[in-house]
Amino acid sequence: MTDPSTLATSVRVLFGRLRRRLTEIPSGDLTAPQSSALARLLKDGPSTASGLAGAERMRPQSMAAIVAELDRRGLIDRSPDPDDGRRQVITLTATGREHAEGARASRGEWLSTAFAERYTEAERRTLAEALELLDRLVDP
Repeated sequence: MTDPSTLATSVRVLFGRLRRRLTEIPSGDLTAPQSSALARLLKDGPSTASGLAGAERMRPQSMAAIVAELDRRGLIDRSPDPDDGRRQVITLTATGREHAEGARASRGEWLSTAFAERYTEAERRTLAEALELLDRLVDP
C-alpha cells in the first residue's frame, strides 16, 4: 500500500472513522452535534451561529436549533455582535466550559486506554513514529 493515492484514501478513511468513534463517546445527555458545538467553542472561542454552522459543516437552521438548546440548558451565553447588531456572539458559560472540558477528557481517557489495552509497547512506538511522519502533512 505505498501508492500515494491509496495511502491518502486509507488515511482519510481511518481518520474519519476515528473522529466518528470519538464523537460517539457519551457526553452527558447532549447529542453528538450539541457536544461538537460546545467543543468547537472551547477550541476556537466565541463565534456566531453562522460561524459555528460553517465550522461544523451543517445548515444554519440546524445550528440555530442546537444553539437554542444549549442556551436553554445554560451552557452558552449570547450577546450582540459589536460589528453587526443583527447577529449574536455565542460564548461558553462556566457550566458549558466544564461540560466541554469533561467531554474532552473523556475522549482522551478512552483513547489512552485503547492504546494501552490494544497495542504493545513496540506497536505504540511505531504509532508514535508514524505520527511524527504524518505531522509533516500539516506542518511541512
